[in-house]
Amino acid sequence: MVNYLHETRIEAPRKVVWEWHTRDGAFDRLAPPWENIETISAPPDLSPGGTRVMKMKMGPIKLKWIAEHTDMIEEELFADRMVRGPFKRWWHTHRFIKEKPNVTVIRDEVSYVIPVGFLGRLFGGRYVRKNIENMFTSRAISLKRDIMRHQAFSNSPRKRILISGASGLIGSQLIPFLDTGGHEVIQLVRRKPLDENQRFWDPSKGELDPQLFDGIDAVIHLGGVGIGDKRWSKKRKQAIVESRQKSVTLLSETMASLEKKPEVFVVASAIGIYGDRGDEDIDENSTHGTGFLTDTATIWESSADAAREAGIRTIHLRTGIVLSPKGGALGRMLFPFKMGAGGPIGSGKQWMSWISMDDHIAAVQHLMMTKNCEGMYNLTSPNPVRQKTFAKTLGRVLRRPAFAPLPGFVVRIIFGELARPLLLEGQKVHPRRLIESGFEFEHPNLEDAFRDCLGKWKPQ
Repeated sequence: MVNYLHETRIEAPRKVVWEWHTRDGAFDRLAPPWENIETISAPPDLSPGGTRVMKMKMGPIKLKWIAEHTDMIEEELFADRMVRGPFKRWWHTHRFIKEKPNVTVIRDEVSYVIPVGFLGRLFGGRYVRKNIENMFTSRAISLKRDIMRHQAFSNSPRKRILISGASGLIGSQLIPFLDTGGHEVIQLVRRKPLDENQRFWDPSKGELDPQLFDGIDAVIHLGGVGIGDKRWSKKRKQAIVESRQKSVTLLSETMASLEKKPEVFVVASAIGIYGDRGDEDIDENSTHGTGFLTDTATIWESSADAAREAGIRTIHLRTGIVLSPKGGALGRMLFPFKMGAGGPIGSGKQWMSWISMDDHIAAVQHLMMTKNCEGMYNLTSPNPVRQKTFAKTLGRVLRRPAFAPLPGFVVRIIFGELARPLLLEGQKVHPRRLIESGFEFEHPNLEDAFRDCLGKWKPQ
């Protein structure tokens, strides 16, 4: 048997830290961002006897992990054991120690036995130890930052939030982040609701029950057909525009018709609204560009006019490249870069305005909770980089070469019309209004953002 101990010191009262762990979103926020873990079923709380069933990958192998809660003492500890999974034995005790009135130490005590045979040889002691260390380093980072973000609004009432696009790349992290902050999150879904936290709508048919907004303080809309998922045909471009126009218009007009309206409407948008601007420094005062993405984003934002004119505080998230190993630009780049086949795309001189996932979801909460925030906000890092710098930095973090060029003509052959605006052109965007609103970035630096989301920290 191997024992592992990890301590995390958090500047927050023990009650606050404990309550964070009791909420539904805690598991998803603690899971390392580079791990593909899917929860099949989850217990209602931390009480003994509750089980969580997960699907996960360890190296090339897909596994099911079933964990059972075995002990709990309110605000002091909870414990779980592996019922089924990759280890022969696994026990994990989470202790909450009150160091000072506003300082809590979480002591994670893990005991495990590595299986014999093939799995034991594949996942030997050194490999397992390193992965456990990385997991708890990531957990500590997420926990500290999330609680700090939520503590910033500790004197403000929690909100009841209606959110669409819950299953997307951003929504799947935003929902657990808001949930662990004490907000009540209700998802809009286009299928039969699975539980009391989901509500049905169908924007393509104009179906949305106005009663769903009863008691709702904030509406966050992230939905829309993927822009970079497939080649652009005439039909695909029409779907991209209509999915945004119809959904935002339906939400906006429905809210405007209500006697008691939500306080705030937060709507996704994109920095593509600025078009290709070369080396020009762009902020929220910059003019719109030209082209399909500009036209799409303009329609997207204007579709919220009814809510804005009805006095609802409306916020447009002009989002850049959100960094996540689970999808988006970074997710698609990882495999070739890990194989040593990454490098500049086209000239490599085009600008990439990026933002870490943690900064993005924290910015959404910040704008939602800050009452004087309204209008258009660029959700990008303060430090955009050229594409060749992006590639070089990713290669350095992965410890792989990153000089294999992908010529522009090849990109156009592979991706068609979307190649130019999404891959070969760019914008040098700055988040001026977000910074002026008081938001502070965890990841102003690209290399730090890569290291945190990929678990590739420099040796201490």
